[in-house]
Amino acid sequence: MCVLEFNEVSRGYGGEEVLSGINLQVHAGEVIGLLGRNGAGKTTLIRLVMGMLRPEKGRVKVFGEDPRRDPVATRRRIGYVAEDQELPPFLKVRDVVAMYRELYTGWDEAFATDLMNRFELPPARKVKDLSRGQARQVALLCAVSHRPDLLILDEPAGGLDPAARREFMETSIQLLNEEGTTILFSSHHMSDVERMASRLVMIHEKQKWIDSDLDDIREGYSLAQLPASGGIDGAKLLSIPQCLCARTRGDALHAVFELEPDACARTLRETLGAQQVQSRTINLEEMFIELVGRNS
Repeated sequence: MCVLEFNEVSRGYGGEEVLSGINLQVHAGEVIGLLGRNGAGKTTLIRLVMGMLRPEKGRVKVFGEDPRRDPVATRRRIGYVAEDQELPPFLKVRDVVAMYRELYTGWDEAFATDLMNRFELPPARKVKDLSRGQARQVALLCAVSHRPDLLILDEPAGGLDPAARREFMETSIQLLNEEGTTILFSSHHMSDVERMASRLVMIHEKQKWIDSDLDDIREGYSLAQLPASGGIDGAKLLSIPQCLCARTRGDALHAVFELEPDACARTLRETLGAQQVQSRTINLEEMFIELVGRNS
């Protein structure tokens, strides 16, 4: 079952395009890690899913329907937590939970109580008196206690210390993915993505640059390094279809290829006559740095 579908979607602000021609399908039960530098369009993509924005070109479908056609029905099937999400500061925790309980017909009170106890949240304390981590936990409880079909997390643990962030992300994803909930989450932290996502989508320069299972990235991508003085430049590397990016770093050329290391080195030798080439597997953090910092 296709839960999310983007078909040639473009969206901009003030005449400046942020997303261009995005094609994406997310199926039931997948856990998608959404990566990109600040301003790459991750939040715009998520807001299109939520029906907060309308695409300027193309089509977005959530559960097979336009999310803006019946936004109330669509959002009842979605749990959503964002870094900039604000809870009413003068409400007590139990009153915030009661407010969300009224919004969702599928609310699971036993599940909500279990989360309240697990997080050790003080029901009688006002939101304004909570720590940042506790406020994020209240938002998560409210987002998942109706057991949504789709959970969307937009940098929800931003600003938390590493231990709190890890607990937050693992709780939110493990709790629901065990039941087959589809999860789309954005994060600046490569460790979160590598630990919890089954698939990576990377947005860069308005485009979807990578869409691949994490296992395929670990095994099927490589970093090639060649001497900058060897007569091969970035343009020649980029002429190879499997080359995602190329840039000069000091006295070496770096390039990321959608090839495993041996095949990468062989392709460079056969295609460009490269003799001095080193090729190795690349981890997710290295790949991100190479892609977003590239120059040719």
